[in-house]
Amino acid sequence: MSNTERNLPVMPTLGGEQSLNRYLSEIKKFPVLSSEQEYMLAKRYSEHGDPDAAAQLVTSHLRLVAKIAMGYRGYGLPVSELISEGNIGLMQGVKKFEPDRGFRLATYAMWWIKASIQEFILRSWSLVKMGTTAAQKKLFFNLRRMKKNLDAYEDADLHPDDVRKIATTLGVSEQEVVNMNRRMMLGGDASLNVALREDGEGQWQDMLADDRPLQDETVADAEEATIRHDILLKAMDSLNDRERQILTERRLIDDPKTLEELSQVYNVSRERVRQIEVRAFEKLQKAMNRIAAERRLIPAS
Repeated sequence: MSNTERNLPVMPTLGGEQSLNRYLSEIKKFPVLSSEQEYMLAKRYSEHGDPDAAAQLVTSHLRLVAKIAMGYRGYGLPVSELISEGNIGLMQGVKKFEPDRGFRLATYAMWWIKASIQEFILRSWSLVKMGTTAAQKKLFFNLRRMKKNLDAYEDADLHPDDVRKIATTLGVSEQEVVNMNRRMMLGGDASLNVALREDGEGQWQDMLADDRPLQDETVADAEEATIRHDILLKAMDSLNDRERQILTERRLIDDPKTLEELSQVYNVSRERVRQIEVRAFEKLQKAMNRIAAERRLIPAS
């Protein structure tokens, strides 16, 4: 067993849906860490592999995992399993967290938690020809919400106008929207041989287009996402502490803070907070463009 595996903390038991309430009650007992406490624990773990530090970092964020997991209840999977997968993502985030970059752990780990839960949902649904590009995953995880906003019925094909709106908003083709909607109407592991009409003519599988990307395209998409994330992290170093924190709180978290809230934190006017946010975003864009341009100049090894 590797050192990393030995350092993974033991978490409260989550045996299934019946024990979910007990689990949610247990994780509330773990204290929320201050930024200073979090930084010191993260340094202890990253520099010395301290398992106790890792345990405190993980357990203090279990409530974050539960909150994120609850947002994925609409996919017909047990919440306990969603939380378990999210906890795996949290531990990965803790292992890779770099405290000196100026982020709070919650901001960084959130992406690992969501990715772990989403991959679990995609695996569990077992949908034939399920797309693996970023755009298709975005479609899968946003279609139900957008249908609800459009008052579209769950058990019927979408109106062409609704298809067009969804496709435009999510940056996918109209046919991809139609195909995905039909797959989701079918349900997770239901048979693709179900008849479409009462007379038995036609099957669901006849409606599914083979839109799988090639393997090299899938790998390229993953590599591109990793590169973009790395460029963002490096570009954040161009900001000072206040710019970095305000930009993160305003644009990089699920529940962004208001100008009023941040004005009270920093004891400045709302307009001043807005100016700092705009300036920080402009600096970030320039830094990302510069880093991207520099990388294009580096010859492949």
